[in-house]
Amino acid sequence: MIYFLSPLEYPLRGRTFRAPADPHVAVAAGADLEAALEHLEARPDCAGLALLGVPATHPELGPLRGRRLLVCDSDASRMRDFVASAWKAGAEAEWIQSSRPSTNQLGAWALPVAGLVLAAGSGSRMRAGAPESKEENKLLLDYEGSPLVRYAVSAAAEGGCQGTWAVYSRPEVAAVLEGSATCIHNPDAESGQASSLRVGLENLPLLAAAACIVLGDQPLVGARTVEMLLRAWRQEGAKPAVAASYGGDWRPPVVIERSLWPQLLALPGAAGARQVLNGHPELLDTVPAPGLPDDIDTPEDYARILRLPRRDPS
Repeated sequence: MIYFLSPLEYPLRGRTFRAPADPHVAVAAGADLEAALEHLEARPDCAGLALLGVPATHPELGPLRGRRLLVCDSDASRMRDFVASAWKAGAEAEWIQSSRPSTNQLGAWALPVAGLVLAAGSGSRMRAGAPESKEENKLLLDYEGSPLVRYAVSAAAEGGCQGTWAVYSRPEVAAVLEGSATCIHNPDAESGQASSLRVGLENLPLLAAAACIVLGDQPLVGARTVEMLLRAWRQEGAKPAVAASYGGDWRPPVVIERSLWPQLLALPGAAGARQVLNGHPELLDTVPAPGLPDDIDTPEDYARILRLPRRDPS
């Protein structure tokens, strides 16, 4: 939830102009900084403040201690001095050099989305189709010079997710993702996708308002698709989940807000997000997406993508 202490027009999901009862972040114009600090002092469940415009003088910034802070001002010197004071007060400060950031910039700060790549599948259909390569993990197959799984991680990171986590079962998958994602081991991967969803969601940071779930074997899904989904999910009035639509049918990636995570955590066996979202139109928005959603399950799938024109890196 986003509490606006000032009459600023940003059509973001969960915005309110009345002090909410639930945990939230606050947004205020520079002229209302004092009121914003009073609010922070009174509400321990307010996790952060976005300040749009820095006042010429400001009161003591103690209420910012331990909180996230976004400082926005077109005057670089004034902004730098304020950020330095906020750091001294113990704030976790970042900044944008503009007094009026875009809706997408403010939304990315107020509603952070974690990228969650599911990369723990056994690839049994791939091995069954090519028994001579029984030990080869499909996520490590080469595509245009990189392992397949790296494309999913790049799509999440370059598409605007605030951090990317990858759930794996085989150490060689974690090895190729070192430095590009936070890797989470799933010791129970053979039980099905639900276990990977569970271990992934349980390890995402508390500040994540949603997770963008990407399959590790979808190399043709690019950053542009993820960026489009994040924009759509952050819009005021958007449903709890937003998925990519290809020819009328939705497929991952899908952005799912935290309120739905308990249902995902309770899924059994091979079940996935589709079991929670299908049949519930009130939960899911879809957005027509570029690219191809096909996952690589069989040797024929792999041979097909190798015949395609070189992928658009976006």
